[in-house]
Amino acid sequence: MRTLAIIITGFVLSISLIVPSAAQPPVPHVVTDMVASAKKQIKTIDMTGFEKVVDSQQDAKIIDVREPNEYSAGHIPEAINIPRGVIEFKIWPHIGYPEKTDMNIKLYLYCKTGGRCALAARSLKDLGFNKVTAVDMKFADWQAAGHPVTEAELR
Repeated sequence: MRTLAIIITGFVLSISLIVPSAAQPPVPHVVTDMVASAKKQIKTIDMTGFEKVVDSQQDAKIIDVREPNEYSAGHIPEAINIPRGVIEFKIWPHIGYPEKTDMNIKLYLYCKTGGRCALAARSLKDLGFNKVTAVDMKFADWQAAGHPVTEAELR
């Protein structure tokens, strides 16, 4: 199964080199500075550390903060999709609100490149969540390494 995932990922990457895509223009320094500032204020984990979290099935929530179309195209198994733009409003049912709100639940946030999850993690920290971690990785690197990815309907 892992070999098939690597072959498919390689095929997709080779097609992306042949077929021109709408390259995203670089963002202004003010945005990259904002993300860098957020990363200094929150806990982060790299892909190797995150792989251990995913493999251990520990008592934590994995939150994909990408947009719904990105999530449905492929996401980490068991991840919950809550886009960064609405995370402050949509996180609550996932942490037991209103009956048993758990502000100490472990939350691991990831996105496409590590920027949106850093900003979302800072927002959750500002709301009072105590165990929020942003995964500092590129989702494409996760896929290229053959780690599990699921394509499914939104949860």
